[in-house]
Amino acid sequence: MNLLIKNIILPDGDAYKYSDIYVSDDTIVGIGSSPENFVADEIIEGEGRIAIPAFVNAHTHAYMSVLRNAADDLPFMTWLFEGVMPREEKLNNEQAYWGSLLACAEMIKRGCGTFCDMHLFPGASAKAAVKSGMRAVVSRGLTGSDGGQRRLDEQYAEIEEWKDHKNISFMLAPHAIYTCDKEFLLKVSSEAKRLGLGLNIHLSESKAEFGDCLRDNGCTPTEYCESLGLFENKTLAAHCVQLTENDISILAKRGVSVASNPKSNLKLGNGIAPIYQLDQAGVNVCIGTDSAASNNSLNMFSELNYMTLLHKGTNYDSTAIPAKKALDFATVNGAKALGYDNLGKLEVGYIADIALLDTNVPQMVPLRNYYAAVCYCCDGSETDTLILDGKVVMKNKKLLTIDEEELYYNINKIVKETD
Repeated sequence: MNLLIKNIILPDGDAYKYSDIYVSDDTIVGIGSSPENFVADEIIEGEGRIAIPAFVNAHTHAYMSVLRNAADDLPFMTWLFEGVMPREEKLNNEQAYWGSLLACAEMIKRGCGTFCDMHLFPGASAKAAVKSGMRAVVSRGLTGSDGGQRRLDEQYAEIEEWKDHKNISFMLAPHAIYTCDKEFLLKVSSEAKRLGLGLNIHLSESKAEFGDCLRDNGCTPTEYCESLGLFENKTLAAHCVQLTENDISILAKRGVSVASNPKSNLKLGNGIAPIYQLDQAGVNVCIGTDSAASNNSLNMFSELNYMTLLHKGTNYDSTAIPAKKALDFATVNGAKALGYDNLGKLEVGYIADIALLDTNVPQMVPLRNYYAAVCYCCDGSETDTLILDGKVVMKNKKLLTIDEEELYYNINKIVKETD
């Protein structure tokens, strides 16, 4: 299948230019000039539209979309243990699937093509990703000590079930140091090494976690994980809000990727991660939305905007985290964190995950600077078309892989059954 995207807006330095993108099967095979013997099976007219790499949401809990607006304006631990977990216990795998599919629909409509999911319901997010056409890195949230083996067994079974699906891959996910004891953390780390999988963990998210770890272990959460050898695995650490200079040095030295979730961290009162300092230290920074239960939306455009503005303000430096760097955080850096070296750029040889944004709306006129427009002007509603793996999954704002009427019916039914 050959796809031609004509007259599309691409970056030209900080400005922009019109060009063409040529896609064959799942790969970008040409930009500007046509590859030899290329014959398009489908042509998309791109005039008046910006092309960007589809976003990589580096940290979310897709099934929790069904818990949107269920627990708000609460202290973090109250939100988690009293607002969220009791509702989670009422859900089953089928309900979690519909919640995950709702997340996929929302992410697609906001230009996202890949997500890293930490879940409690094996198969739910993988099934939703395959249905929607998205790419997912899936991890079962692992908690406990003796009870942890059951959850590990669920993860093994999920890997076996979905291992042959091209766009489903896996990490092991010890939930956090406060939900896993030392022995279980060591076990999960050992299993990750045995299976050749990365680790996905919540790290240093709140002052309470940071303070409790200092009290109980005499070190910070980052230092604690380092002492246990967790970072000997390829690791994606979500949040990393409470960090010391030594913590940042450890993360940089060990090649840990940090998935920052600016809006969720703000809403839960956990603070602002030192992203500028992490980036300056050479840490691979990427962006996640966290769940719709904490963030209330899965809009990567909004996270992109917050990422730049927060760190300009907190560092009193208007040049901190410029728009292009933030877009890299949300695309190619996220892809790198998830193990992809051919995703997250509009370049020949890269996977054809491409979002097209309509510029014929007031907030995008006049168009001068490609990166500034994407980062500072877009709210996500501009997303018109999404191409994933070379296949069109949304065109003219219409989802082609998900029946929205059926989706909303099932979500509203679940809410009535579980609230």
